[in-house]
Amino acid sequence: MKQKIFLYLFIFASLLVLFQYVNAKNVFEDMDKQLVSSRTQLKKYKDSVAVLHNEILKVSHFNLDRNEDAITYFENDGYKVDELIPFIKDELYKLNEVKGEHPLVPYASSAGRKMMINTVKLLNHKWIIADFSDGEFWGELLLTYEITEDRKLKFNLVEHFLYPLQ
Repeated sequence: MKQKIFLYLFIFASLLVLFQYVNAKNVFEDMDKQLVSSRTQLKKYKDSVAVLHNEILKVSHFNLDRNEDAITYFENDGYKVDELIPFIKDELYKLNEVKGEHPLVPYASSAGRKMMINTVKLLNHKWIIADFSDGEFWGELLLTYEITEDRKLKFNLVEHFLYPLQ
């Protein structure tokens, strides 16, 4: 009787160890699959980030913030570029508040509306590109700008176009 109890205990213990081994093996394989999956996703995300970084560099090529020569031009004149860029944009946006037609937009607005500059991008120390709209019509402007000796901004319209209605 005692031998049968030990035999049953041995078989039970063997089955318990076998169960633990199979369970641990399954957990390990599942974790390994997750790790491989995570590594492939990480590689894919790193590649995506690299592509996006290259795109950002391409898009920001014509940008005053990244143009060392233009920044040096302003710094040599004694300007702080971090303060000058928002000042130039603000002065351009202030022209939206002028009574009547916009002084830089050469197109008349539709009835009851006003042409206003929406987005401004400073390309370098001399050029600005901006878009304008009255809610129905829209277009873009190429402007030059200069800071006069009395530290005032002077804008000059170089080129403009209005998108056709669709």
